[in-house]
Amino acid sequence: MVSDMMALGLSWVALQIGKRSATDRHTFGFKRTEILAALLNGVALWGIVGLILYEAVRRFFAPEPTQGAGMVAIASIGLAVNLAMAAMLYRDRTANLNIKGAFLHVLSDALGSMGAIVAGVIIILTGFTLADPLVSVFIAFLVLHSSWGLVKESVHILMEGAPVDVDVKQIEECIVQQPGICCVHDLHVWSITSNRHSLSAHVVLSDASFDRQDALRNLNKVLGERFHIHHTTIQIEQTHEMPPDAQGIYCRAGTSCN
Repeated sequence: MVSDMMALGLSWVALQIGKRSATDRHTFGFKRTEILAALLNGVALWGIVGLILYEAVRRFFAPEPTQGAGMVAIASIGLAVNLAMAAMLYRDRTANLNIKGAFLHVLSDALGSMGAIVAGVIIILTGFTLADPLVSVFIAFLVLHSSWGLVKESVHILMEGAPVDVDVKQIEECIVQQPGICCVHDLHVWSITSNRHSLSAHVVLSDASFDRQDALRNLNKVLGERFHIHHTTIQIEQTHEMPPDAQGIYCRAGTSCN
């Protein structure tokens, strides 16, 4: 329960920091603090899994007397509290990676409480005390599996990876299909934080007389409507010439840079 309080507290602090306005030193603002909090919550879950596995292995080799009734009573209280907290976080768990991290932390504790209840009942009915570490190992691997996605997604965002719900190839194709557009190069798509995507690109006009502002307005509209990308930096160009160091680095086959 203390770890739950710490996880929820960390998430709350990250949300408050994320509301701060951008500064000259942090021009994107502080929204990415939420991703750092999610990563820390994911890593904390791994630490808890490690402690559970360590204690379970120790009890396999040195079993200790276990009070089944006490386990069931305390775990039932913990389960009720965890389920109440999980219910409060459930609605927003997919809207924000930070909330998802707190939700998984609470859910992992709920699984632990359920495991303790099951183990306690087995001990009461059969006296089989090894049920405690056996169930603990099972729950630990469930938590490890569920938290892996959280850590992976957090690292992906911090590494400026393309959002998982965005197909960069489709964006390339969409851009070159717009009126007056010949090709696109140096295209980058990334997430500042959960569900807040950004894009930058160099777009070459097929006709030098085509109005640049019309092209830019149309591109921003289609990117917003089709891909939900509203933070864009697009440079309109009239030539295919690129710096020598850009050749083969920012252009992929099929993006018209040839």
